[in-house]
Amino acid sequence: MSEPLEIHVMQDQASLDLPLPSYQTGGASGMDLLAAVENPVTLQPGQWRLVPTGVRIAIPHGYEAQVRPRSGLAMKHGLTVLNAPGTIDSDYRGEVGVILINLGENPFIINRGDRVAQLVFTRVVTARFVAAQELAESGRGAGGFGHTGV
Repeated sequence: MSEPLEIHVMQDQASLDLPLPSYQTGGASGMDLLAAVENPVTLQPGQWRLVPTGVRIAIPHGYEAQVRPRSGLAMKHGLTVLNAPGTIDSDYRGEVGVILINLGENPFIINRGDRVAQLVFTRVVTARFVAAQELAESGRGAGGFGHTGV
């Protein structure tokens, strides 16, 4: 097992009463992000909103954090992360925010401290484009969306 990735974190003054993001089980891939809203926020069906978390993080170069939906909120309420996965780059130092959208049929209330998304850390590979006159052949070729059937 490798050493855990060290992430420096700061809480905004208004969120010091909330716990830091954490893993809920030993095998969890994502840390839960908590809503740092001052008052309950209601998301109507079809409505989205930036939900503050009150935390700022410093991600080491060569890594990123991805903000992903929580499966229980998606399944039970139709709540998801609008730009899933949201990317947090290693040089970003602002507050982590979650763009939540209610795709469900009923209003959804977000309360202070609710677990609203999860944060997954992953390595980043940097690419460099090289101009080419042709590309190497492949078995798939230019077959795109749905080319292998249903």
